[in-house]
Amino acid sequence: MKLLNQLNQLSQQNINKKATKSATLVPKGASKSTAQSPDDVYDATAITSWLVTQLAERLDLPVEEIEIHKDFTEYGLNSIEAVNLSGNLENFLGRRLDPTLLWDYPNIQALALYLANQDRPQTPDDTNGAATNGLMANGAPSMDESSDDVPEQYYRFDRFPEYRKLKGQLEQITQLGLRNPYFNVQERVCNDTTVIGGRELINYSSYNYVGMSGDPMVSQAAKEAIDRYGTSVSASRIASGEKPLHRELEKAVAEFVGAEDSIVYIGGHSTNVSTIGHLFGKNDLIVHDSLSHNSIMQGCILSGATAIAFPHNDYVALESILGDRRHRYNRVLIVIEGVYSTDGDIPELPKFIELNKRYKTLLMVDEAHSIGVLGKHGRGIGEMFGVNPADVDLWMGTFSKSFASCGGYIAGCKELVEYLKYTAPGFVYSVGMSPANTAAALASLQVLQAEPQRVAILQQRAKLFLDLARQRGLNTGMSAGSPVIPIIVGETYKCIKLSQALFDRGINVQPLGAPSVPEGTARLRFFVTSTHTEEQIRSTVDILAQEWAKLETADAMSA
Repeated sequence: MKLLNQLNQLSQQNINKKATKSATLVPKGASKSTAQSPDDVYDATAITSWLVTQLAERLDLPVEEIEIHKDFTEYGLNSIEAVNLSGNLENFLGRRLDPTLLWDYPNIQALALYLANQDRPQTPDDTNGAATNGLMANGAPSMDESSDDVPEQYYRFDRFPEYRKLKGQLEQITQLGLRNPYFNVQERVCNDTTVIGGRELINYSSYNYVGMSGDPMVSQAAKEAIDRYGTSVSASRIASGEKPLHRELEKAVAEFVGAEDSIVYIGGHSTNVSTIGHLFGKNDLIVHDSLSHNSIMQGCILSGATAIAFPHNDYVALESILGDRRHRYNRVLIVIEGVYSTDGDIPELPKFIELNKRYKTLLMVDEAHSIGVLGKHGRGIGEMFGVNPADVDLWMGTFSKSFASCGGYIAGCKELVEYLKYTAPGFVYSVGMSPANTAAALASLQVLQAEPQRVAILQQRAKLFLDLARQRGLNTGMSAGSPVIPIIVGETYKCIKLSQALFDRGINVQPLGAPSVPEGTARLRFFVTSTHTEEQIRSTVDILAQEWAKLETADAMSA
């Protein structure tokens, strides 16, 4: 979420750049020693003076009373005013700025030094990372050897620039007259409906795709596991945390996806991070989709491998990368997802398998949102395309969506699984899945195999929602063939407004903005489930279209 980026339009003032550039005011705490050569367009002194003048005008104070070490927030500068100031600063400097800089560099000195350093061309003296212009190599203010000179932003959490940035963004929501849409407390099982604040709403914010969470048989299995094994296995599995349920679940997963074996981890996110980070290293290449999940990206970072993103679902571009680079690396991993969690679209798996074979790489498919969802029996994207499961080297999935639990798995050949079980840090050095979670995931698999009609109903309901939304002219982006259906709104604050309008009319759906999705593509993400009725879906789309029309009309009138 970057609401500030969308509020530059609030800036109302234009500053005369030429007049301000030559300012020579020296405010409290400032020193002319920060000035650069006359050839520099903007030196720290000029920027400092400009900022001091602006604050003095806004606060109706003499410039001598402005302290350059004092935080902007201590002057009572709220986030709307900060955006205005940022817009004016853009005019002064003649270039675009991130409005959040006033949280990243929260006082005049820090901001001026940073901006001056950005404008200063590199010189040979900079090559060894020496502090120049009062800045360290990382762009932060330089310090003397004494610890007394360490800025508070390096040892106080409330002064961390990123925390102050977050606080500014949350404050922005309030100043726009909106409610904070995050961390709403759900007061019972979430399926087609939920209860928030004692009020029942139609629910589209939970990925309980085939209704397993809350299913009586699944819940009973979890209860019996607690009665027999307790609430924790109390050790890593390699030590003494192994329970019969773990192997039963791993065998069931392997059979379900068509692999030789599988390994289960305690979290879906950690499954990707630990597996990718462990199997690949600095001499390897990871080529991933540009819309890959954060867990994949974190795994790439942990591995130290070279990571290259190819354009979304573009296997032609992927082949170009492989043709140019495959021979330069040892192991090469291709990573795609079965269903992309913010767009709801599906890659052409056979094309990626073909490239995997041709270039002798390894192919990993993240099925977090496709297992239990795609294919006639919910066996995932492999079943949907009718491919040989052995043609994918690493099948990854989670238990938190279709399988009513918490955790993740990697399925593949027995050698892969054995190696991970003895060496993967996220497995070896972590407690094993709890008895209740293991039993719930296992029971969900068993129920789904016994009741495949849940998948057919889910697919029918998702198609109905998508068709109706498109008929009403709503922008559903790239969604196709999955229960993840975005409604693209554009601006984040507008997306939050729409979400809250729907909430007021009995529909719970979460807004999704940057950095989860590209800037300017904020959306409402609807998770359709097999428990939603056709009546609920038709009513939802009608209300959605009505509230979207109201929002568009209001925007047009205020333009």
